[in-house]
Amino acid sequence: MKHMKTYLGHIQLNVKNPEVSFPFYKDLFKYFEYETICDEEDCFGASNDTTDFWITATGKDYKSSLFHRKNTGINHLCFRVDSKEKIDQFYKEFLKPKNISILYNTPKSFPEYTSDYYAVFFEDPDRIKLEVTFYSK
Repeated sequence: MKHMKTYLGHIQLNVKNPEVSFPFYKDLFKYFEYETICDEEDCFGASNDTTDFWITATGKDYKSSLFHRKNTGINHLCFRVDSKEKIDQFYKEFLKPKNISILYNTPKSFPEYTSDYYAVFFEDPDRIKLEVTFYSK
C-alpha cells in the first residue's frame, strides 16, 4: 500500500451570530496574514495559500444546538507560529487590546506536551477554543 502526504485544505466553521463572529474572524485572519477570498452576507472565506477557512452563518433550523468542545466533534483549532515571542506579541497586540479573555492563565509553557511547548488559549464568540502555539517538534 502506498501512503500519501497531505495538508489541511480547508475548515468550515458555522457561527451562530455572523454580526459578531465575522468581524472577530476577519480581524484574526488579517493579523495572521490570511487573505480574504470571499466576503458575502452569510459566508466569509480566508486563505494563506495552504489552508482556507470558511466562516458561515448557521442555518436557522440549527441555531438551537449550542456548541460545547467536550461533545463529539471539534475541540479546538490551533495556529502554530515559529517563536514564543510571536505568541507574546499576538497576546499584546491582538488579544489584550480587544479585551479577549484568555484561558488557563496563558500565555505560558506546557512542558507536559513537549519541552518547548508555549501557547495562549482563548475562545471565539461561540466559545470555540482557539490556540496559538510554538513548539519545535
